[in-house]
This record gives sequence, structure tokens and C-alpha cells, in this order.
Amino acid sequence: MQTSHTNVKALTFDVFGTVVDWYSSIVIEGEKFGNTHSIDIDWAQFALKWRAGYGPAMDKVRRGELPWQNIDALHRLILDNLLAEFKIVGLSETHKDHLNRVWHRLKPWPDAVNGLARLRKRYIVATLSNGNIALLTNMAKFAGLPWDCILSAELTQHYKPDPEVYQTAAALLGLSPNEVMMVAAHPGDLRASQAVGFQTALVPRPLEYGPDNVREVTAHASDLVAGDFNELADLLGVK
Repeated sequence: MQTSHTNVKALTFDVFGTVVDWYSSIVIEGEKFGNTHSIDIDWAQFALKWRAGYGPAMDKVRRGELPWQNIDALHRLILDNLLAEFKIVGLSETHKDHLNRVWHRLKPWPDAVNGLARLRKRYIVATLSNGNIALLTNMAKFAGLPWDCILSAELTQHYKPDPEVYQTAAALLGLSPNEVMMVAAHPGDLRASQAVGFQTALVPRPLEYGPDNVREVTAHASDLVAGDFNELADLLGVK
């Protein structure tokens, strides 16, 4: 898709999977947690199941089966179910809360910090994530992510891919939708943002689900396709 990018003023980024590597972060921290608490489980499967519960939990909120709650709360609901499934008992509330907040301590992909810093020279760079504001703020501090602005689905009490999330982001930035480019590894996110007028950039992350679950790059009619954030900066002409 050929589109002029000269009117783009802000880049909004999906975070989980696109900016940060949730899989290896959770596996590594889970294994350390397991060693400390004598928990011998397959932390790779634990991480994958935790992430797999994310979409269904948001759908329950969307359908009104659960009242609005932020991602920290949804992650905790999923975690409590996983603790039962994996027969993990005896954890204090403090330890459960620490484990749940692993999502605040995710490592960036190797290109993320440098690539964002480059893109920030020309554009506003902002999150546009289902993660709640506290989570995204703590993650930015932990990982050194140089955001200009943290925007979250929490501000709308909707979850992506609901159009309200994208429309509100553009409005809060004082921009029209076509002045914003959504950057994501997930085609569904990009399609939803396109539907409200955003430009889009696909940055595939084939290792998002770990080295044993390499995902094929899904074709998507994005304005740009880049291998990482530095390549995206190159395509946008940022030095």
C-alpha cells in the first residue's frame, strides 16, 4: 500500500510482543521465582497459558460478563486460575502480587530502545496498549523505553481492537487519525486502527511466543513493513 507519510506526526505502539519480549521475560523470571519458592513446573507452558488467557478475559469485559477492570486485574484472575491448574500452593499474597507484576518488568526487544529513540527525533512516540497506565509506566522505567506519552486502553474503558481506543488516542494527541501511524506486530491491531483512519506499520516479531513457537509473518496491507524499529526509522527517513 503506497501512502505518503509526510503528514504523520505521531507513532503509537502496541507494546506486548511488539516492543517487549513477554515470553522470555516471564520464563526467566518464573524460573528464578520457582527456584526461590521450590516450584518445579514448565515455566514456558505457564507463560504461554498466561498470555493465552488475555484475549478471552478481555472478551468477557467486552461482553459485560465481567465489570470493567484493568489488565493488572485481568492478569491476576488468569494467574489465580493457573496457580490452581499447576497445583502451586502456599504463596503469600505478597508473592502472588510480585509474580503478577512480572508484566511490569518485561524486557524490550534488542532494537526497541535505540529504535524508539531514533523515531522520537522526528515523531511523537507513544504507547497504545491494553496495558494499564501504571503497568506501562513501570515497564518504561524498568526497560528504559523513551516514550513521549503513555496512552492506554484504560483511558477509554474499552480494549483494543475497539475503535474507541484508537479514536481517543488521536484526540488526546490533538491529531486527526491520518496523522497517526499505528506500529504493531499483530495484524488485527493494525486492521482496527486502519478502520478509523490511522496509517500503519507492521513490525513482525516471529519469536514472540518463544523459539519453539516461531510464528510465520502474516501478510497484511500495511503502509510500511519493517523488520525492526531501526528499519522502520530508515524507511521513514530518520537518521
